[in-house]
Amino acid sequence: MSAEQNSKNVWILVFVAALGYFVDIYDLIIFSIVRIPSFQELGVAEANMRHLGEYVLNMQMGGLLIGGIIWGILADKYGRLKVLFGSILLYSLANIANGFVHDVQTYGIIRFIAGIGLAGELGAGITLVSETMHRKRRGYGTMIVAGVGVLGAILAYYISEWFSWRTAYFVGGGMGLLLLLMRVGVLESGMFANLEKLGVEKGKISILFNNKERFRRYIYCLCIGLPIWFVVGILVTQAPEIGKALNAETTLSAGKGVMFTYLGISLGDFLAGILAQVFRSRKRVVFIYQILILLFSIIYLTWQGINEQAFMILAFLMGLGVGYWATFITIAAEQFGTNIRGTVTTTAPNFVRGALIPSTLLYGVLVGYFGIIWAAMIMMILLTGIAIFALTKLKESFDRDLDFVEED
Repeated sequence: MSAEQNSKNVWILVFVAALGYFVDIYDLIIFSIVRIPSFQELGVAEANMRHLGEYVLNMQMGGLLIGGIIWGILADKYGRLKVLFGSILLYSLANIANGFVHDVQTYGIIRFIAGIGLAGELGAGITLVSETMHRKRRGYGTMIVAGVGVLGAILAYYISEWFSWRTAYFVGGGMGLLLLLMRVGVLESGMFANLEKLGVEKGKISILFNNKERFRRYIYCLCIGLPIWFVVGILVTQAPEIGKALNAETTLSAGKGVMFTYLGISLGDFLAGILAQVFRSRKRVVFIYQILILLFSIIYLTWQGINEQAFMILAFLMGLGVGYWATFITIAAEQFGTNIRGTVTTTAPNFVRGALIPSTLLYGVLVGYFGIIWAAMIMMILLTGIAIFALTKLKESFDRDLDFVEED
């Protein structure tokens, strides 16, 4: 294969992976957007909206956590492409099924299945792109995947505004099935293929835990992503309650806030990728982003009498701050050998998403003692502090040759 053909195949892979993550994000947040209209049609009483909404969302989150482990092991045992095909097929069919539900219990079960499917897309895509692209340019590839991908949240918002909630699920599932056709012809990672020749044992998750240094490295990778989902899941999602505590001029819209946050995340991912290439350092970029998160969240949480326009701007800026999502996953991919890389990059983002659960529980306790504003501020200082500490413990991975394995 000529260099020109190889380059063309690499960028086709990046394009397809980016579209895959676009659909992944659409399907990941669609329930949060259509929760109220879907529950209203299903006959859920107003008093049960929050409680049953948490049930369905937690079912999806449980699927993500379990799916992260399953797909990660499969990616290392049988290949990154098989996981991409399998995960997108599963969550596409689940989303189509969601358009036919008539009771909340079934709704939750199908979101659990969808969560399992959604867990495999990003990690396998980032691993495949990282292992296929030249090490001096792979940051651009993962930047494009995440930057384009998070725009799926914008489409989800507008589809839910223009069409019924059932149609919104059908659109998500249909886009996924179309992507399966586009993936035909995409090549497997050469590094993974070489493992077959070397006879290295693959997908052995115990490798992460049987060596203290390797286990600490994995935990540090998880910790640098902790602030991301707290910003999205609490600071923006609870905007109506936070706005009330700040004596906002009007009720702040969580839906619009999420949309502007994801716009910021998309731009942030692109900028993080470019800055990493300029500085030749991913650690330095993540440190800068941690400072931005803390700065913009404190401005938001101390803005008495905040109006809707100011909130939208700050939601965008906080999204910009947490827009190191792709860089975080790329760092995780670069820290570990090929025989366990798929497991790491698939479990890491899903465990970070799942970490919102204990973060939310601690936040709830702090609210009882200090009130919603101070509780949110304490949590942001704590989470960014942990992230910065973990960052100092990881080795710089920019430009690292990824063709190595972890010894058992």
